[in-house]
Amino acid sequence: MADQENCARLTRAAAAKRRAAASSAVEDQPVLKKRVVLGELKNVPNVVAVTRKPKSKAKKPKAKRAIVTEKEDVVAKGESQEFDVKPHDPQMCESYVSDIYDYLHKMEVDPKRRPLPDYIEKVQIDVTPNMRGILMDWLVEVAEEYKLVSDTLYLTVNYIDRFLSLKALNRQKLQLLGVSSMLIASKYEEITPPNVEDFCYITDNTYTKQEVVKMESDILKTLKFELGNPTLKTFLRRFTRIAQEDCENASLQLEFLGYYLAELSLLDYNCVKILPSLVAASVIFVGRYILRPKKHPWNAVLQQHTRYKPADLKECVLIIHDLYLSRRGSGLQAVREKYKQHKFKFVASMPSPPEIPAAAFEDVRE
Repeated sequence: MADQENCARLTRAAAAKRRAAASSAVEDQPVLKKRVVLGELKNVPNVVAVTRKPKSKAKKPKAKRAIVTEKEDVVAKGESQEFDVKPHDPQMCESYVSDIYDYLHKMEVDPKRRPLPDYIEKVQIDVTPNMRGILMDWLVEVAEEYKLVSDTLYLTVNYIDRFLSLKALNRQKLQLLGVSSMLIASKYEEITPPNVEDFCYITDNTYTKQEVVKMESDILKTLKFELGNPTLKTFLRRFTRIAQEDCENASLQLEFLGYYLAELSLLDYNCVKILPSLVAASVIFVGRYILRPKKHPWNAVLQQHTRYKPADLKECVLIIHDLYLSRRGSGLQAVREKYKQHKFKFVASMPSPPEIPAAAFEDVRE
């Protein structure tokens, strides 16, 4: 009897083993089919963007070789290389960088998304360029106080200039326009935006919650809810990455110096008429000149990707350089004090030659 029981146990174990083997064989079949399908599509460029790792280690070298070959083909054909993206990183959308830039440029030149270049002269009665500069300088402090992302600040300035291009405003309500615009921009950009009470508090309760909400409503209606505009910071990110390619050890300084020069440009009314992409390119030009004054601040790669020649940037470059040397807006100190801090590498205290030579605006060699 004991022998029979042992035989039964062995038989059950063997049966279980056979069932497991059969089940495993069935489960493996779909995987094999999937590999066949992927094998047929290996020459399709879009397959490079698939993030799922192949289960077969033997296929990895082939996929890698295909990528390298594709890259070599692109270089051989003379197509432009995007310096500001990581090659073959699907999240960076390398194949669409040029198309995205074209789209952003079309948006920035759209009249309904642009402020009037001379709205203070044509629309405003009680607001002056100096008042605007004081407001922008104060908003930089507010953004710093509430630790807002820089995109919020730039959108705020965009909303203010566009609103003032359409409606005349009493100077007593200029600060109200500023905090209400920043409230809208915070809701658009921030994960946890400050609430209405925070913006009332920052004005020393000069305005009530109801007044801020009412102004917020007026801004949205006036702008027709067109809120998602490309700003100076949108283009500056891309141009900075390109400029850092040959910046060696000064790349972080160039980045912080670019932030500083860009925020200085917000203070000057004369920059309102200039496209954000051109201001961003001018910021890079001035930053590279300050860091390496003996070297030409522009090159063929920057010209190709920004689509601006040095001569195109001259007017804006001279404005930004004067701002840096405090020849303009010298009474506005919030931005300057901000970038004198250690965390920004003291870029506001860096020396700069007093003039930019005319040779710097000559065309660069290809």
